[in-house]
Amino acid sequence: MHSLDPTYPLFPICSFLAFILPLIPLPWHLKAWNSGLCYYIFWTSLASLNLFINSVVWASDAINRAPIFCDISIRISAGASIGIPAASLCIVKRLYTISTVQSAQTTRAEKRRVVLIDSLICILFPLIIVALQTIVLGHRFDILEGAGCIPAVYNTHLTYFIFSMWPAVIGFISAIYFLTLLAFRRRQMEFNQYLRNSTSLTISRYFRLMALVTTETLFTVPLTLFTIILSVKQAPPNPWISWEETHYDFWRVEQYPAILWRSNFFVVVGTELSRWVVPLCAFIFFAFFGFAEEARKNYNEAFLAASKFTKLDRVFTKLRPV
Repeated sequence: MHSLDPTYPLFPICSFLAFILPLIPLPWHLKAWNSGLCYYIFWTSLASLNLFINSVVWASDAINRAPIFCDISIRISAGASIGIPAASLCIVKRLYTISTVQSAQTTRAEKRRVVLIDSLICILFPLIIVALQTIVLGHRFDILEGAGCIPAVYNTHLTYFIFSMWPAVIGFISAIYFLTLLAFRRRQMEFNQYLRNSTSLTISRYFRLMALVTTETLFTVPLTLFTIILSVKQAPPNPWISWEETHYDFWRVEQYPAILWRSNFFVVVGTELSRWVVPLCAFIFFAFFGFAEEARKNYNEAFLAASKFTKLDRVFTKLRPV
């Protein structure tokens, strides 16, 4: 049986690349203590891997063949929807601090404090929201042929306050931090002095970070608001009655063949948008950081190390003209 998605296997290929590509620059960002950027890599890669598995396993049917995986999968999706904008917030927060030269963050203790705060924002906060999402899950999960496992979120007013609004809220906070641009212009001399003393941040990396969070913020708020409007247009929210009413027959799993869910315009737009936005984030990240000077330097070092390990360096030496 073949997939009814006319673009298949485009999405599995893109999601797998989106899983791999952000991991390439990870080692040097870990070395530089760029915790916000590392969490951005973590969430985009994890979410892309999750999407890849779903798109392959359920490419041509909606059989509930891996219920435990689906339980984990829907929570990864929920966590990533908060974790990616939260990581972007941590990045722009750091840039704001640097631009206003509030702290050089040179000591190990200060770096650990920043990592701790970023961890609370990028890991603990998404996990709390994922846990709260259980309140508005109508049943265990849904399976869409071609898309895989998705959360069965009950469309009630409470859903928007507990879960749906948070990416937009985080995006608005990130937008406020863009005052860093004004601070940079006002205090350019102090900023340049900071960069001269910094071993982990250059002017090029600063503006690439700024470009990343600018792009992410510009997409996050409109997309979140669009998704909320789309959900309301599809069906007006139901009033929250009780835990028992929402979770009646909770352990059931609803399965939808592609011919059914793809006939609903709102479901198609919402599903495809939520799927493609994650690989897009990964590709944008790699476009900014995968071809940078430090990236090319690390690629060269990795190539030389691999050549020595495989003894190919001797072959290259012999082929080199005298």
